Amino acid sequence: MQIRDVSELSSAILTEVSRAVVGKRDSLRLVLAGVLAGGHVLMEDFPGLGKTLTARSFAQTLGLEFRRAQFTPDLLPGDLTGSFVFDQRTRDFEFRAGPLFTGLLLADEINRTPPKTQAALLEAMQEHQVTVEGRTFPLPRPFHVLATANPVEYEGTYPLPEAQLDRFLMRVSFGYPSLDEEWRILDARVSRRQEEQTLRQVVTGEQLLGMQAAVEQTDVDESVGRYCVALAAATRTHADVLLGASPRGALGLMLCSRALAVIAGRDYVTPEDVKAVAPAVLAHRITVKPELWMSNVSAGAVVGSILHTVPAPSAREQHVAATRVGEPGARGAAHGTAHGTAQDDG
Repeated sequence: MQIRDVSELSSAILTEVSRAVVGKRDSLRLVLAGVLAGGHVLMEDFPGLGKTLTARSFAQTLGLEFRRAQFTPDLLPGDLTGSFVFDQRTRDFEFRAGPLFTGLLLADEINRTPPKTQAALLEAMQEHQVTVEGRTFPLPRPFHVLATANPVEYEGTYPLPEAQLDRFLMRVSFGYPSLDEEWRILDARVSRRQEEQTLRQVVTGEQLLGMQAAVEQTDVDESVGRYCVALAAATRTHADVLLGASPRGALGLMLCSRALAVIAGRDYVTPEDVKAVAPAVLAHRITVKPELWMSNVSAGAVVGSILHTVPAPSAREQHVAATRVGEPGARGAAHGTAHGTAQDDG
């Protein structure tokens, strides 16, 4: 699949999802970038701002089998992975798959269940497989988790473990709509005369895999790649940060900025792509010092200050990167840099 085709399909997907999720195209673009990059996305915001609706809408437009797991305090790991059940007819145990065996899983209110159950997602999210009683079962492809979470200040929530937060490629917030956008939501509900809104399927699962493969053809110049590394490294030395982003954060910057470039119809990445995804990729990987928790300092503010202080590649370097597209060896060198940066799961 060509970059132009992926860009056109991405635009159609965003337009269709925007029929249901009004006025949040920038946030929707980030979610789509996370999916095209092959990752999982955490949508964290207050109740009623369209997180669950976003997951349902993407499942419809992407043509993926959709299942929802409502995370509650009494949810067990086996409720997600499935379990072995004794079949009296065959006198043997058979495996009954849980909701993880799907194309797109909505992990609804993931921070309302204890860490033991949250951890059951780790293997599925990273390895695309689950292990039950010593037996391993592969998950279908594509497989993506769109999780929703309420802010930890809300009563009855559990902070997500750092290891699981790191497995989410991005954390996206939607925020409250403007007055005009909120009126459009009400007007659309009255016009369709029913609660549910059915969206058009834009692509199939196979086409989505083709779109993801096209993202892998996107060039990343060394200057832009080093910019990703510099941003991630700056989080580790910031005065307000207790724990900064790991190399997986730098890799996430590169993967998501590549996807964003493809959505824009380009087969090369610019520093503006990196800046656009940096808050969603880095903020949830940063732990602010405890003594600053009661102040206005937040992980998002740290990322904002880093974007202002870390110099981006110059215009001349960007021009060189753009003119190198299509040169023999340039694409391979960029891909070699990308694959060489990947970290082991440990």
